[in-house]
Amino acid sequence: MHRILINKELCMGCKSCVLACMLKHSKAKNMYLLDLESIDAESMGHIELDKDNKPVPILCRHCEEPECVLTCMSGAMTKDRETGVVLYDNQKCGSCYMCVMSCPYGILKVDDRTKQNILKCDLCKDEECPKCVANCPTGAIEL
Repeated sequence: MHRILINKELCMGCKSCVLACMLKHSKAKNMYLLDLESIDAESMGHIELDKDNKPVPILCRHCEEPECVLTCMSGAMTKDRETGVVLYDNQKCGSCYMCVMSCPYGILKVDDRTKQNILKCDLCKDEECPKCVANCPTGAIEL
């Protein structure tokens, strides 16, 4: 089972994870060509400040019993029992946003372009290691 683990004490708020995710899910071939102002350049995770103003990566945890899957009425959110990855199928999505409202971590969000698709981490399913993990310089994010 694959799950993202976060050690917020190691996070320095550099946003390398966010940029790596944006690059992975964009058409840009490298970081220098990534348009940070484009409505299509969206990250599946983000960095927030906690109550002590310390940065904390906010990424999908691919929960053991994901609320997003339990509340999804259309079957767009599923959990692969073999890998543990929680996946989203935009072709099945009814845009009811129940998954967004039910996520206990506040991770899921609606895309800015269509306001119909859910931005959901897929653990970079075609990669050996998720880009957020591979690009975290401090090891705050691990698989």
